[in-house]
Amino acid sequence: MEHRIALLGFGVVGQGFAEIIQQKSQRLMEQFGLNAKIVAVSDVIKGSVYHPDGLSIPELLKSVRETGNINGYPEQEGLIRGLNSFETIQRSNADTIVEVTFTDVKTGQPAIDHCRYSFEHGKNVIMSNKGPVALAFGELQSLADKQHVRWGFEGSVMSGTPALRMPITSLAGNEINEIQGILNGTTNYMLTRMEEGLSYKEALMEAQKNGYAEADPTSDVEGFDALYKTVILANVILQYPLKTHDVERQGISHLTKEDIKQAKQEQKKWKLIAKLKKENGHLIASVKPEKVGLDHPLANITGATNAITYHCDLAGPVTLIGAGAGKVETGFSILIDLINIHRKQL
Repeated sequence: MEHRIALLGFGVVGQGFAEIIQQKSQRLMEQFGLNAKIVAVSDVIKGSVYHPDGLSIPELLKSVRETGNINGYPEQEGLIRGLNSFETIQRSNADTIVEVTFTDVKTGQPAIDHCRYSFEHGKNVIMSNKGPVALAFGELQSLADKQHVRWGFEGSVMSGTPALRMPITSLAGNEINEIQGILNGTTNYMLTRMEEGLSYKEALMEAQKNGYAEADPTSDVEGFDALYKTVILANVILQYPLKTHDVERQGISHLTKEDIKQAKQEQKKWKLIAKLKKENGHLIASVKPEKVGLDHPLANITGATNAITYHCDLAGPVTLIGAGAGKVETGFSILIDLINIHRKQL
């Protein structure tokens, strides 16, 4: 069955997803009967092309690699250039919009408006952006349900590691009373290196050099990235309408070599822990550095790896460990949602 896709954004994640579709096309058809076809790409910097019969992925990737844009995509009859994101949503024949634009996490834009417009035009949306899910989950999910379309956002918490789908499907029937997670790879990498003797400043500089931290690392080191993911987990997994201002937040920038040394003497490790806990009908939410014992399920998560523990009434604590970022991993998260939309099981 043919499934037509329009990509909004053609950066690292968009290109990674396109590469996966190209590489896995035969397997997707054989295993799921899914003929995934990219019909449109619209990127505010790299340009826009649309053809109702589908675009050549090799030609898209060749153009962007050689020129930095897709203006070099070859001419053909019926090809339309220059559509902006909203025109692409409205005028293309795509069944699903893959929203991977650069989005301001503080406002969720332009991804929130892309979602609204897509749903209003009867199109599914898949995204890895966390802003829209954290800031407008209730509104957008209600609109998607009203329009009988589907909204996938598996990659918004732990990239291709199924931090949302696993508890929804494999842990169904459990009551999850608490969630604890290491949801930011940058800070976990820095804390690992600080345990190995680096100062906070040295660990940050190394993280930036290795591409884990941005030039402005505030979102990571002050806990904002993990905060948004915590809000998503509360809304999606615990079905609790948590807002960003409900979460107690503290970063790791105040931690010193002496703090790390003291924790070692206590047989503990510092971790930036995102926590959700049900207490007396309320949900307690926090993102802050905590000293955890060596027997804690998250104590030995090192480097840029992410992990999350679900405390279940039947299954007990279940911990999921995996990558929280990456071109291939995030591209795979888009594929997860596409397959499940195709199966109509999202």
